Amino acid sequence: MQTNGSWRATVLVAALAALLTALSACGSAEHGGGGAAGDRGVPARSRPGGPAAVRTTGLPGVGEGLRRRIPADSGQAVVVYGRDKDSADATLVLYTRRGSGWERTRGWPAHNGKKGWTVDHHLGDNRSPVGVYTLSDAGGVLADPGAGLPYTRDESFAAPRQWHESHWHDFDYVIAIDYNRVKGTPPNDPTRPEGAHKGGGIWLHMDHGSGTSACVSVAKEAMEYLLRTLDPARHPVIVMGDRADLTRSARRASATGSTARTAVTTGP
Repeated sequence: MQTNGSWRATVLVAALAALLTALSACGSAEHGGGGAAGDRGVPARSRPGGPAAVRTTGLPGVGEGLRRRIPADSGQAVVVYGRDKDSADATLVLYTRRGSGWERTRGWPAHNGKKGWTVDHHLGDNRSPVGVYTLSDAGGVLADPGAGLPYTRDESFAAPRQWHESHWHDFDYVIAIDYNRVKGTPPNDPTRPEGAHKGGGIWLHMDHGSGTSACVSVAKEAMEYLLRTLDPARHPVIVMGDRADLTRSARRASATGSTARTAVTTGP
């Protein structure tokens, strides 16, 4: 039986662990930049207000270098079109594979890292990593909305209340982007296979109206749709980056153990 002293110590350790987990995730106490997301540089057929279903052979605006890193069995691709290298504004589009081509399903305004994008992400750089990553786990503060991906509901996802109130609901819903993490674990699992210096806790999560620390954020309606639509049997991936890096070949790309072995973790 635990003594009162040992019980209090256990509670303190658990509380500190929960806080460290939240702080190691995408959110940051200092969010800035951003503004309304725009469609500049995004193919017209991929814009949120465009046609509901347009079938293409390849993913619009994504060069062969990244397309060939998408696993052959992937039937769903979330593409994040960053406005430019140093912008926090983006557009997110979900595509579904139909036969030999891809069909646009839905699209929404989005935000990425407050300082833009990078092909060599490190902890604290406030840039989102360019590349192709699998999507395998989800969770959040709110109850499971009917997610296809394994969903972990836990109060430990809650943003610290010392953050600005506009960020308190950032992690009500999250989908883990498989960058420097162990697939098959909750999104807030702190394990970093490549080391803490490479960052981690990079998620799709709820938008607060401006740039993030490294994550991609969209409105609640978009998160609910993605959670209900992404199907682990279709091996969903996210292809993300600024418009220039998305279209280039992946000559400078390097692999990492946190993604599917057939995927790439950094762009050109």
